[in-house]
Amino acid sequence: MIKHLPEWMMKRYAILWNKFKSKEFTKEQAVKVLPKDSSIAVLLSELRKAGWMEIKISQENAKKMIYKLKDPTKTFMKGLNEMAKP
Repeated sequence: MIKHLPEWMMKRYAILWNKFKSKEFTKEQAVKVLPKDSSIAVLLSELRKAGWMEIKISQENAKKMIYKLKDPTKTFMKGLNEMAKP
């Protein structure tokens, strides 16, 4: 299920999407492109819970997570379709 994002999260999602599109990235890479005032861990967790991002464990380091954003157009349309169901 796709959830609506608050404005602060949507702005940061847009920054990440402009940089990475649907490519995989790490938390360290996200830190480099997001505003310094961001709580990166909270943002990444909330994006996953809202259905806007996928997370998997790195094959090289089991302690490291790999992130991948979902296409905003497809995600938005999926959310609209879910809302239209009776």
